Amino acid sequence: MLDLSSLLFISVRWLDILDILVVSIILYQIYKLIKGTVAIKIFVGVLAIYLFWKMAEIFNMQLLSEILGKFIGLGMLALIIVFQQEIRRFLLMIGNNRLFATRKGSFFGLIQNKIDQHEKIDLKPILEATKNLSKTKTGALIVLDLNAELKTYIDSGEKINAKISSSLVENIFFKNSPLHDGGVIIQDNLIKAARCILPISDNHDFPSRFGLRHRSAAGITESTQALAIIVSEETGKISLSKKGDILYNLTIEELERQINKEL
Repeated sequence: MLDLSSLLFISVRWLDILDILVVSIILYQIYKLIKGTVAIKIFVGVLAIYLFWKMAEIFNMQLLSEILGKFIGLGMLALIIVFQQEIRRFLLMIGNNRLFATRKGSFFGLIQNKIDQHEKIDLKPILEATKNLSKTKTGALIVLDLNAELKTYIDSGEKINAKISSSLVENIFFKNSPLHDGGVIIQDNLIKAARCILPISDNHDFPSRFGLRHRSAAGITESTQALAIIVSEETGKISLSKKGDILYNLTIEELERQINKEL
């Protein structure tokens, strides 16, 4: 029989409050990742079943509790398969957190700094090329690889490994150039590759006025710590993508300021 007095007089420890807070933060982050996708409906359904299971345990409904418990236990493998993209994005979000990813100010950062030193990117030729591409309304997508984490995407394009120059960047994106499609990836003051295939953002809240070039910029920056400069082919306007967001219609001075903030 259910003891009502045990429900009315529950002792709450500070660890219980911390436990609830941590779980709430994790659930909120998961919700942000799957918001606007079909996965949100699956997540709500699984959460409802889990809550029913816990309620059945509290009220000692043994048969229902056992059935739901078996379903939860066997369903974990299926959930990993169903949510594989969301789980990947969640782990990338944790890995890209500044506590783990910055090179200074954390234990992991100090280790990374000793292992992998990278030359600071020279922005002058990049900004000059962006300005000229904007004037001629030449579409462009330039990715700045700040932490040497884009090897897979570099391998998907045409290797160049040339020193950055504004004229080279402009020639790559010239509309009759065979390399103008896709993105250019810059790393350690080198144009590593052109015509790179970049991931497309699957954010359903992404503004519809942006095209495939902007969506690719958002896709590469939401899963890595890279920055992406976009020049619109239709309007010539300059944008910067970081952490999956698009800063639209920037001047060259604003673009430089925003990049320097990240550097």
